[in-house]
Amino acid sequence: MSYDFFPKSLATCRTCPRLADWREEVAVKKRRAYQDLEYWGKPVPGFGDPNARILLLGLAPGAHGSNRTGRMFTGDASGDFLFPALHRAGLANQPVATDRDDGMELNDMFITAAARCVPPGNKPLREEVLNCQPWLGYDFAGLPKLKVILALGSIAHDSYLEYLKKDMKVIKAKYKFSHGAHHSFDSLNVIPMLDTYHVSFQNTNTGRLTQEMFDKVLEQAKAIANS
Repeated sequence: MSYDFFPKSLATCRTCPRLADWREEVAVKKRRAYQDLEYWGKPVPGFGDPNARILLLGLAPGAHGSNRTGRMFTGDASGDFLFPALHRAGLANQPVATDRDDGMELNDMFITAAARCVPPGNKPLREEVLNCQPWLGYDFAGLPKLKVILALGSIAHDSYLEYLKKDMKVIKAKYKFSHGAHHSFDSLNVIPMLDTYHVSFQNTNTGRLTQEMFDKVLEQAKAIANS
């Protein structure tokens, strides 16, 4: 039996009332361009290859992207940058992601996020990210072959460190976020983390994160997975 990455308890989660109210409000008000479409409006589950060795850890669903389509990075500008890169790296079967039924399949990669519900202003509170930690652990439990965590941005980076802190003596200050940084966690027997700037439109439109930079990080992740 395959692992269920979207159990009923996640689908109905209202642990963070602010986020639950906001995701549902956005799903009702909608963006004008999507007025005729039905929004997802629920926590967004992770998706990808159950045998993945690379886990891409994002920030949170987009209001009119994942919160509309129900799949991480699907239907927004971040996905328009991400999926072509994954396709170039051989980690996705196609470069375009528009909806849950578009035929997208990931190879050796699983995508999830530090927060599963869209936050107002795209900024989840620290306690909201911490509330989602059990779901991060849930994904890890269903992905026994993981070799590397690819953290998109400082919030995802910190989220993984907080997850490790629960059971181990991980000193967060030792592991600073930096694009391209590889954190092996010394002698701890845990999955290493690789940092990258987030694939947000703000970063890619300003040139802070270029295609070449992100392609290089994906190659780093593949190399770690193969080591």
